[in-house]
Amino acid sequence: MKTREMICIGCPLGCNLTVKIDGENVEVSGNTCNNGVVYANNEIKNPTRIVTSTVKVLDGDIERVSCKTETAIPKGKIFDCMAEIRKKKVNAPVRIGDVLISDVAGTGINVIATKNIEKEG
Repeated sequence: MKTREMICIGCPLGCNLTVKIDGENVEVSGNTCNNGVVYANNEIKNPTRIVTSTVKVLDGDIERVSCKTETAIPKGKIFDCMAEIRKKKVNAPVRIGDVLISDVAGTGINVIATKNIEKEG
């Protein structure tokens, strides 16, 4: 049996969790609410993250647009996601919510703009 200590980010309380892992069985203690159990199980069985970054903008009033994955992607795909983001260039104008990269790193999840960028001039 393995034991991991983690801080829950499922709600603002930030409980200190103790997670005991025995094969597929996950036992969580230290949580104040059920969010801790859900968070720990997801983190052990299928860790995911939302990726935030910037993409190069051509002919924009600023050079880069902030962006993020629409939802969390598998943790193991973060470096592949970032490689695609680093290569990407988009033309101005850009609007919040525009899809900058479809199906990033084969995850089925899009990278979207989180800022408006106007065309230069």
